[in-house]
Parts: sequence; structure tokens; C-alpha cells
Amino acid sequence: MSLADAGFDRVAAFYDQLAQLVFGDALRRTQQAALAGLPGGRPRVLIIGGGTGWVLAEVLRQQPDARVLYLEASAVMLAKSRETLLREAPSRAGQVEFRLGTEDALQPTESFDAIVTFFFLDLFEPLRLRSIVARLNQARRTGAPWLVADFRPPRTLWQRALQSTMYRFFRLTTGISGRRMPDLHQELAHFQLRAQQQTLFFRGMAEATVFG
Repeated sequence: MSLADAGFDRVAAFYDQLAQLVFGDALRRTQQAALAGLPGGRPRVLIIGGGTGWVLAEVLRQQPDARVLYLEASAVMLAKSRETLLREAPSRAGQVEFRLGTEDALQPTESFDAIVTFFFLDLFEPLRLRSIVARLNQARRTGAPWLVADFRPPRTLWQRALQSTMYRFFRLTTGISGRRMPDLHQELAHFQLRAQQQTLFFRGMAEATVFG
């Protein structure tokens, strides 16, 4: 596992506070909007790169019978996610498997009714991103939605300036391989995935999109 995978150990203690300082509640509202695409029933959900675990409690709030694999490369983030779940939804703890690792930690026979990637796919350089998307798509059951909450390629000067600052900061502190925001619609289109629903936030800088 590389620094780019596990480097978020270094920022776990203040990651949520930093996001709140810069974006207010916009990123959480973006994630909530994307989760509207969760399938009903007892879906098997993969959350990869979920950070400190806020999104996990939200998934179980929206779909109380969901069964979740929470896959996270940062051991510190994974521990914080367990703490969050035990604090906010202790009765749901048996529905979640916490697993330390990257997409390579998925078993060949595992498949899911929904894939959740929130502010995750933007971290990687193009070749690694294509490899990650391909592996996650293999684990996606036919017709399963792929829920994305993430930034969009910049369209204004202030967006370019803010995203450039963000990439420099996270490359320095965590070792991410990405240098600029990829076009996630284009990446997912390589696997015949198209946007079914989309909502924009933070003056169009962030998107909540359900792909299928």
C-alpha cells in the first residue's frame, strides 16, 4: 500500500473540520443528495474511501437494512469510522464490515447493489484512476447504481484557484497522485455508465450524481 493510499492517516484528526471551514455544509449536502440513489430492500453496498465515517451512518439512516462493506486505506480513518458508527448507530454495527485496504482488497466473488465513491476518485492520476474504476465496476452487479459525490473540473478562475490549492495541500500532506480534477463522467462512460440524476452544489463546483 502506497503513501497515496494510506496517507490520509496524517490528516484524519482535522479532515472534517477543514472541509467544514472551507465548504461549510456543502459537501455533506452533496453526499446526502447522491445517497438518494441507494436501492431499496437489503442492498449490499460498497463504500470505498469513506473517510471518518459520517457517510456510513447516513447510508444506514436512509436504508436501515443495508449491508455495507466499508473499505478504507487509512487505518486511522477506519478506526474513526468504527467510532462514529458505534456512537451514532450502535444497533447497526452488525451490518457493517470494516476492511483496511484498497480496491485490491476486494474478493473476486464479491458483488454489490450499489457503489459509493465520495470525494475519492479525484485523488488519483489518470492510469491509477482507470484501474480503480475498472476494478470497482467488476464488483458492481448488473444495473447497480454508482453514487458519486465529488468536485467537477473547474469552470471559473476561482474554482481553478481553489482546486489547485487543494491538490497542492493534499499532495504535500498525503501523497495523493492526482494533480488536477479528472472528468469523472468521461471516466465512467468508458464502462457504459451515464448520469441518471445530478445536483450541483457550492456554485457548481461539487456534484451529486447517480450513474447507471
